[in-house]
Amino acid sequence: MHRIEQHPVLEVRGKATTVFHFNGRKLTAKPGEVISSALFANGIEVFGHHHKDGSPQGIFCGNGQCAQCLVIADGVPVKSCMTPVKAGMQVQPCDGVPELPADDAAPLGFAPTRTLVTDVVVIGGGPAGIAAALELASHDVQVLIVDDKHRLGGKLVLQTHSFFGTVADCYAGTRGIDIAAKLAREVEKQTRIQVLVNATAVACYHDGRLGVVLDGEYLLVEPKKLLVAAGARERALAFPGCDLPGVYGAGAFQTLVNRDLVRPAEKLFIVGGGNVGLIAAYHAIQAGIGVVGLVEAMPAVGGYKVHQDKIKRLGVPVMTSHTVKRANGRDRVESVTIVKVDASFREIPGTDETFEADTLLVAVGLNPVDELAREARRLGMDVYAAGDALEIAEASAAMFSGKIAGREIAKSLGKRTDVPPEWRERWELLKRKPGETHALDVVPRRSGIFPVVRCVQEIPCDPCIHVCPKHMIEMVGDAVFGIPRVTGDQCTGCTLCVAACPGLAITLVDLRADGPDGLVTVPFELSEVQATAGGHVDAVDIDGNFVVRAEVQKVAKRKAYDRTLLVTLKVPKEKALEVAGFRVQDPGLGRPLAGTPLAERAKGGRARGAKAAGAPGAAPGNAELAGSSSVMTDETIVCRCERVKAGEIRRLVRQGVRDLSQLKVLRCGMGACGGKTCETLILRLFQEEGVDLREVVRFTQRPLVAEVSLSTIAGDSREQRG
Repeated sequence: MHRIEQHPVLEVRGKATTVFHFNGRKLTAKPGEVISSALFANGIEVFGHHHKDGSPQGIFCGNGQCAQCLVIADGVPVKSCMTPVKAGMQVQPCDGVPELPADDAAPLGFAPTRTLVTDVVVIGGGPAGIAAALELASHDVQVLIVDDKHRLGGKLVLQTHSFFGTVADCYAGTRGIDIAAKLAREVEKQTRIQVLVNATAVACYHDGRLGVVLDGEYLLVEPKKLLVAAGARERALAFPGCDLPGVYGAGAFQTLVNRDLVRPAEKLFIVGGGNVGLIAAYHAIQAGIGVVGLVEAMPAVGGYKVHQDKIKRLGVPVMTSHTVKRANGRDRVESVTIVKVDASFREIPGTDETFEADTLLVAVGLNPVDELAREARRLGMDVYAAGDALEIAEASAAMFSGKIAGREIAKSLGKRTDVPPEWRERWELLKRKPGETHALDVVPRRSGIFPVVRCVQEIPCDPCIHVCPKHMIEMVGDAVFGIPRVTGDQCTGCTLCVAACPGLAITLVDLRADGPDGLVTVPFELSEVQATAGGHVDAVDIDGNFVVRAEVQKVAKRKAYDRTLLVTLKVPKEKALEVAGFRVQDPGLGRPLAGTPLAERAKGGRARGAKAAGAPGAAPGNAELAGSSSVMTDETIVCRCERVKAGEIRRLVRQGVRDLSQLKVLRCGMGACGGKTCETLILRLFQEEGVDLREVVRFTQRPLVAEVSLSTIAGDSREQRG
């Protein structure tokens, strides 16, 4: 089985007792589990085959934004990542073009459409949407939250790590899963907030109403104001083999691992060094999955250094100025080939390396889910945006963004209120990119007990300065965006700072005992079996370099530590200041394969898309596309829905096409995702051909931003009856 039975942070609940069938095979799922997760849990990663070329299809976004995971459930085509399993459900792959059902001559039935009236509709029940709703409710405004998941919290429900930011303002030091639960409880207390879960907002209309699909029912909502806080979708990356099952977004991976407790991989490779990619690597190791490596096209990772440091300490190789060249395999990923790139993100010949891996995560940035906001503005509706739908940033900034939007909307509704200037200042601070990285400043000491703080990059975070009972840790520089420093010598060895640091960047050094050895206490959020008293581990420095073979003296587990273990290591005193953690992965996991890619060496295998087509590297000079470097050959699939290749698009661009709608001659952009996945990739192809993007007319937005059946809009019950 592929289920996670034990997790260092998450509680494993429920058994797989719901019986369903896939392609005639009897399977079991957990109650309420979506089809895609249930299939992965049963070892099924190929959900069907594309009708155009028979290519295997599987999960990609895991968030309802594409249609890669389409299956037929009880005779109805559905997105398996959004559709719960029902007892007795018959699921079949989408192989070939399905035949239309026979005309039963029964006219389509129409039923009255239910209409809801409210002061404000909030699209999205993540941190920004909830923060806005709570602020509005506090000003006696009636709010309706519409969210397409089964529970509130957004991406917070996938985050097992502790959050950064400020303790006073945005739950810094609290795990994302717990922040989601706290926010949901706050919403439940508010009588002015109504919540629709499993509800998808699909359209805005000229009369100011909003179309929503709720559990198969189409209804209209009539608000005075509209707030779009729908979050973000992951950017795609095109390279040979990018369409293989086993290549998918980091968000889909976190959904499988942290929401549904399914282990979808054994050997994982990641492209993208932002916080999303770095955190996904950490979550993988927590779930018992080996992380072969992580590549980032830029000279340095874009995420927080403490996130990079902690995965390097665990043994994950991080390779900057590298990108993925191709994914190799027949029906799924079997290996990954990477290549070094120069300052212009162009491939450096002869630098290819291939690694054995069964899964490749794409984590190269996010795009706002703002289609409804743009359409509402076009139609003259009074619309606001918050969170990632307004500007891509961390969850702490999203919460402040939501509070500000809530206060602005309340004022526009005539409430006597205003946005405090300090709110905007704090929001600007929280959404800032990482600042300057400073040299590690540790005062050499030969005795005593004291913390060592390895947080050397300017990021918004302050839990450590609040938790110390002796107030020994102070912020140097900005009160939130500064660098924490140990300024006193009254340490009692309470270890609270070690457990409280969201970046796991603090250790406690104890040199009080006589003799050559001292003790170093380090934070640890993995399985207890990986650190047992009396055992030995490879102690490493901040960059994951081996320091010394260390004996584990004890493993402390307390309620005050909030599921963080504190592991005390016995090391030579002269090495104590260097030790920052210990390795858990075998270094051999990240070694490249010798010779040709695994898929080429395997009997009967082939490296899909590996044919060199002389494609240029990524085009420089556009911030929207920066960090998305990859090798896009002519055979690379760009439009996943309709299987359109880069070479086909290049040919039309060279013929003078400048309107993306003209690419529909290839059926490009006509698939289920509506061009949301491929548009950025197509724009990059225009850039590679030397076309100024100001000359390019983008895809026309569809009236409905998600697929809705005609019977649902009509209120006809035949589809619900199957």
